[in-house]
Amino acid sequence: MTKPLTIADLKKMAQRRVPKMFFDYADSGAWTESTYAANEADFRDIKLRQRVLVDMTNRTLETTMIGQKVSMPVALAPTGMTGMQHADGEMLAARAAEEFGVPFTLSTMSICSIEDVASVTTKPFWFQLYVMRDRGFVLDLINRAKAAKCSALVLTADLQIIGQRHKDLRNGLSAPPKLTPKHIWQMATRPFWCMEMMKTKRRSFGNIVGHAKGLADLPSITTFANEQFDPQLSWRDVAWIKEQWGGPLIIKGILDVEDARHAAETGADAIIVSNHGGRQLDGAPSSISMLPKIVDAVADRVEVHVDGGIRSGQDVLKAVALGARGTYIGRPFLYGLGAMGKDGVTRALEIIRKEMDITMALCGKRDIKDVDSSIIA
Repeated sequence: MTKPLTIADLKKMAQRRVPKMFFDYADSGAWTESTYAANEADFRDIKLRQRVLVDMTNRTLETTMIGQKVSMPVALAPTGMTGMQHADGEMLAARAAEEFGVPFTLSTMSICSIEDVASVTTKPFWFQLYVMRDRGFVLDLINRAKAAKCSALVLTADLQIIGQRHKDLRNGLSAPPKLTPKHIWQMATRPFWCMEMMKTKRRSFGNIVGHAKGLADLPSITTFANEQFDPQLSWRDVAWIKEQWGGPLIIKGILDVEDARHAAETGADAIIVSNHGGRQLDGAPSSISMLPKIVDAVADRVEVHVDGGIRSGQDVLKAVALGARGTYIGRPFLYGLGAMGKDGVTRALEIIRKEMDITMALCGKRDIKDVDSSIIA
């Protein structure tokens, strides 16, 4: 295949190279997937104003997210089991993000551990925290992120219980994969993926195995992952997490104006308008449709970011125009990773940057910090 020009090109490549169970994990939503679809469709419905005969030279996409300089208003979102899209996936993605000048966010449910990622990066990355019933384990995660010099903690608030994801259930998803005839066949038909996986020892949840108590085999790991998310998590817990962390705090999973106000009152440095990529409450509104309402309600008190449905640089520009100070890409970088490893993540970022830069120019703007709702038709 020629050099991929779009995120859709990377998606096609990834589908051919990644075993079905893991590709489906990245490329699916909850239940009927209506919210997953709406995340993308609602971006497409936003129209831009074309401007002509304006100076389009000396353009810049540089800005800041929570006070940290970024080459463009994009971060790599925390995604579980990234290391199952490609061997050592989190480490490769973190290095690509660092070289590109954008934040990388490591998931609690990563294959490579906090320490693994710290060993291959030279600049601070961000760590995403799931709150478990075992608060001792949660505190250990926070302290490990501190020791790795992570520069922000992203608290995910919308996964107190796991949404019903039919593809994952039908595929019998696990890390490492179960050695059933179906799974063996899926892996055998992806020989390049298998060869890379044979070279690494990282095939399970690196932040959990060896750190949580009583995990000795695959069933115990799966039980832990499914049962440890705390359904009693509340706003009171955010204060404790903020105190234990002591650094910049981002709350992810805000999709309601009232919840946005609660988040602002906690003293969070930023919130991420998000429906978990359509993987939690099916039938919820798209992230981009809720962004303007939440920006109007709290942007004077807390930095507002957004994720969900971003598949192009145009989508990033639209989000910025509607008030987002930063955006997150999950599936686009996973497609790149599955397709081409580290080079694929870099390619995904290059695609996003070029599309954003050209679109910004054609909308009559030269500096991303000057982009606002005036570019929306």
